[in-house]
Amino acid sequence: MTIDVHGHVTPPELLKKFPMPPSLGDIDGMVARKAALGITTTVVGSPVGYGTMLPVPGMDNYAQPADSLARFHEWVGETVRDKAGALTGYVYANPFSADDVTRAAELLRYQEFTGLIVNSSVRGEFLDDDRTDDFFAMAEESGAPVLLHPPAMPVAADAMKKVGAIEHVVRPCDITMGVAAILLAGRLQRFPDLKLIAPNAGGALALLREKLDMAARRDGLEGPPISEQLRMIYVDTATPSLPALRAALEVFGPERLLFGTDSPPLATPLDAALAAIDRLGLSTVDRERILVGNAQDLFGLAPTELRRAS
Repeated sequence: MTIDVHGHVTPPELLKKFPMPPSLGDIDGMVARKAALGITTTVVGSPVGYGTMLPVPGMDNYAQPADSLARFHEWVGETVRDKAGALTGYVYANPFSADDVTRAAELLRYQEFTGLIVNSSVRGEFLDDDRTDDFFAMAEESGAPVLLHPPAMPVAADAMKKVGAIEHVVRPCDITMGVAAILLAGRLQRFPDLKLIAPNAGGALALLREKLDMAARRDGLEGPPISEQLRMIYVDTATPSLPALRAALEVFGPERLLFGTDSPPLATPLDAALAAIDRLGLSTVDRERILVGNAQDLFGLAPTELRRAS
């Protein structure tokens, strides 16, 4: 029994409209492939709502019509219900949009949705801005975990022209900078019950623990050291780097690691993702925490629901 906290799905109409990996629409295939390896439940959503992660001239993922976003979430809800137990959903929101915050709070009342997915930066701005206060207050009050997913166009994307570089270099850096900005702005002191997930093993955060403390001291920030606050952040295992996983295990702790694959659309073999967990030399208790227990507690997934999916 394993829970994957990082998967993506896209409705058929969007696959026809934008250039996207076909795997995003193969729901049956995704569920079957994961079930064969004991991955019983996947938390799915989109980091762009009714948009696309691939560059499209004139496309602004943050200017989506309300009816399009509503139709997208209706489809996600229907898909989750159709695969009862095998899927649960993320609500997409722009943290800078008051309308999105209101809509997200309403959608979280439905049992199909157990988490929120937002971008680690929006139009070049990180989430340390006061305009995101209403979003973080809503997320804390709801108790829903927040996946801080990198955007289609992360900070510094214009300086890296190749799509592959943006996907595999710039986006992990956006996660790193985005979470650092949140921590250095004191967001976890103001909203201590936030449940934030940094994907891709937290980018480079595990390597910057001491540097973040230095930055906080230089700025005269009060409160617990950032190195301690890192233990309040969850990270997923969606990275092919074993050294990154080992660093995340040391810095964040086994109680904060969540199994994630970024699949679909990531093509990394699922068996390799599972094997990487085994290569960490974990105790039986910590292995079960990472594969199922932490996510079960974080997303409020009852054991009976998981058994129904297996």
